[in-house]
Amino acid sequence: MASTTHPVLGIRSLNRATLARQLLLSRAEMSAEDAVTHLIGLQAQNVKPPYYQLHARLAGFGPGVLSGLMESREVVRMVTVRSTIHTHTARDALTLRPLVQPARDREVGYFRKGLVGVDLVRLAARARSFVEEEPRTMGEIREELLREWPAADAQSLSVAARCLLPLVQVTPRGVWGRSGQVRLTTVERWLGANADGVRAQTVDDVVLRYLGAFGPASVKDMQTWAGLTRLRPAFERLRPRLLVFRDENGAELFDLPDAPRPDADTPAPPRFLPEFDNLLLSHADRARVIAPEHKGRAWTGNQSHCTLLVDGFLAGLWRTEGDGLVVELFGRHPRGVEEEIVTEGEALLAGMGGGPGPVRFGSIHG
Repeated sequence: MASTTHPVLGIRSLNRATLARQLLLSRAEMSAEDAVTHLIGLQAQNVKPPYYQLHARLAGFGPGVLSGLMESREVVRMVTVRSTIHTHTARDALTLRPLVQPARDREVGYFRKGLVGVDLVRLAARARSFVEEEPRTMGEIREELLREWPAADAQSLSVAARCLLPLVQVTPRGVWGRSGQVRLTTVERWLGANADGVRAQTVDDVVLRYLGAFGPASVKDMQTWAGLTRLRPAFERLRPRLLVFRDENGAELFDLPDAPRPDADTPAPPRFLPEFDNLLLSHADRARVIAPEHKGRAWTGNQSHCTLLVDGFLAGLWRTEGDGLVVELFGRHPRGVEEEIVTEGEALLAGMGGGPGPVRFGSIHG
């Protein structure tokens, strides 16, 4: 089929479609567990972001809901896509990690200079036995492995264990309002009987789920989200089941036929997103949520800032200050928009259990 026959989706159309999939046009009436499933996990490099992500997306969400799911082991924290920590449902923790395991295996190769003489099969077996006895800290894992390979680099040994094994961070780590050192065990040991009989997801399964949560999207977009390469064959297998569009630059975009694609003028209310929100990390071309003039403003070095969406696009940064919020806008907005931002900020403070607090405009670095 000639490329010119594919409909073109403009930036605002892409923006509204993606916001709809991300539950950011209006808060969804769904359970936290269903939302974590739909979104294929929540970026969780830090403890609090998954809670803020769900507050922005779900009606009536409170931190205790996700904490309860963590304590009942219905959701877990582990390394999956892009070699970063995500909060996943138990089922996804078991079935997504095998799909990205080849990338984790290659990651071990980056540390080969520190692993000279180390049998990686033996390392994985020893580390598995050690963490399955009881959850261990990464320091304890390093010490255990150094006993067998004292000449190896300590960090390389621990990285190899993290990459080769599907390790989860056990509670109370990640539970709202509680602190805890990172302790690790295997996902199979943590989930126990819940790990039995779970059907593996295929690459095709995950392509369809990705489009449902982040589409319309290109092959490169999904590869960016997953941290994988060579996904084109899966899209080609699925092509007969998908709609095909083009963006304004001519890139081919795939989508599910029955997925929402709202009108480009659909209202998009302000939303406060935490650092590392997947909305801003899961496309090769992020113009659908970040205007060219604001590219790079969500980061300082390798540190991600908490971000504010206005009319669906990145429009500012925010941080907590005492019992309130400081909001830094990138440009001027009408008073009515600022009032909407304040209202949403107050809802965030109240919803996360902090009670009423001031929302002021200023510099987040001030």
